[in-house]
Parts: sequence; structure tokens; C-alpha cells
Amino acid sequence: MPRSFVNDAARGNIERDVTPEQRAVEDTLVEKVVQSFDRTPDPRLKQVMVSLVKHLHSFIRDVRLTEAEWGAAIDFLTQAGHITDDVRQEFVLLSDVLGASMQTININNTAYQDATEATVFGPFFVEDSPRVELGGDVAFGAPGEACWVEGSVTDTGGLPVPGARIEVWEADEEGLYDVQYDAGKRSGRGHLYTDTNGDYRFWALTPTPYPIPDDGPVGQMLATVGRSPLRASHLHFMVAHEGWRTLVTHIFPAGDAILWDDSVFGVKQSLIKEFEQQPVGTPTPDGRTIDGTWSRVRFDIVLAPTEA
Repeated sequence: MPRSFVNDAARGNIERDVTPEQRAVEDTLVEKVVQSFDRTPDPRLKQVMVSLVKHLHSFIRDVRLTEAEWGAAIDFLTQAGHITDDVRQEFVLLSDVLGASMQTININNTAYQDATEATVFGPFFVEDSPRVELGGDVAFGAPGEACWVEGSVTDTGGLPVPGARIEVWEADEEGLYDVQYDAGKRSGRGHLYTDTNGDYRFWALTPTPYPIPDDGPVGQMLATVGRSPLRASHLHFMVAHEGWRTLVTHIFPAGDAILWDDSVFGVKQSLIKEFEQQPVGTPTPDGRTIDGTWSRVRFDIVLAPTEA
């Protein structure tokens, strides 16, 4: 995104400088566009499209958008489309860094008693993660410090949820997900199921911060506005079971310097957990021998019912 785009937009003439005659011309156009959806058969689609048009026109009028700025915006979206492929979704990144993804999640995952909070899905989930048994290792050779993760899955009444499917995925210590190396590679991700007591446990990597892909238009936009592309350290979870609302969330290590400067606004206080560092030679919970330091964390998950 050219720097001139931001500078020009910052100029924006204020609304009071618009003459009544000019305002009438602009109002008439908005009315015509809104009316063009009168025959939309789906009421919800009509509601969304009418609201979109009103807000879009309101934004254009509010900042008195220039034709050059609008052209730059079209170019930006075109570049985002060109760089998007089966592995990289630039529009997801754009939604994330504008807080749109997080706000949509907030709206669709309303607070329910003490249910675990949701956060952003991210662009690097894949469907075909390998199955691991309880106590298995989802790192699959990815570089990084080993981390023992354990916890339980219960409902809001405290009853265990056995057989819940837990998907986990994360970047390695280089800040890259497996698919960023090779679309067919699988490491740093896996799925497992809770036992009859609703408990789970597995090995992963101690999360580290990393930048979102910033070599495209979204990264250029962040640089232009002076924002960091860094994501706070995190480990992704998706927990699903029939009868309960599917939970998509992360956990974040306490003490991360960029917790509250996360580029996609995904951090919530309840999701910050203590990752306890373990010295070399410390016995592991499963009797595994670790060559070097490792960490451990407990994350107890509470699912909301589907109707919530």
C-alpha cells in the first residue's frame, strides 16, 4: 500500500464542508443502491447487503475518499487475491489484522457461564492432521523446546466430556507452520481424544512469537501504518463434541513481551497460562528422557452447550 494512500486519507474533509446540494446528490445515490436490493428473496441476505452499502458509503463520505485512494484500495485487494493460494490466505490475514476476525468470533461465541473463551482461527489450520494417542507427540520432529500439555475437558456443570476431539497446531521455533515449508508436510499439529474421565495429555513445542506472513500486501500495510506483524506466542486448540459448541482458541504463555501487542488482537486474559520451565534432567510426567530443558502447562477446557 503506497504511503500516499494513508497520507491522502488522513486529509479527509470534514462533513460540514459539504454543501446541502452535494449532500443531496450523495444521499440520492445511497437510496438508489439500497433500493436495488428490494427484490432480494432472502431477508437475511437483504439485511446484510443493505447494511454493507450504508456503512461503505458512510465511510467513503466520512473521509471524502479520493479516486486515487479508491484505486489504491482496489489494487491492494487485487494483490491480496494474487498472493492467495491453497496454503496462504491473504484475506484471512487482512481480516485478522483489522480485528474483523476477532469481532466476528466475539459475536458468535457469546459468554456462557465459565465456558472457555474463543479466539481467532488463523490461516494455517489443515483438515488432515495425524492422530496421536494420549501422551503422544504432535511436534513430529519440528524444531523447538518440548512442552508437556495436559488438562481436562468438562461442561459448565463440571462433568467430564469423554471422547472430545482436540485438534492442536502451532509454529515451530523458526516461526513457521509445516505448510509454509511444504503443503504436504505434517508436523507441529495433530489430533487426539479425551479419555473416559475427560482428560487429555500430549507433547508439543513451547510456543514462541513469530510474524504473520508479511511479504505481501497485508504486511506492507502494517509497515506503512507503523504496526508490528508479530503474533504473541501461542498454541492453537479446536475442541469438538456433539452436543457442545465447538471451541476454537489458543493458550498464551504468561510473560510474553508482546502479549498485548498481538497483531491479530487474539489475546484474552483468561487464555494466558503459566508455562513452567523445567531444568535439564527433570523427570517428565510420562518417564520420557528430554535432552535439554522443557516446559509444562495445564489447560482445563470448559465447553458451552450447542444451544449457547
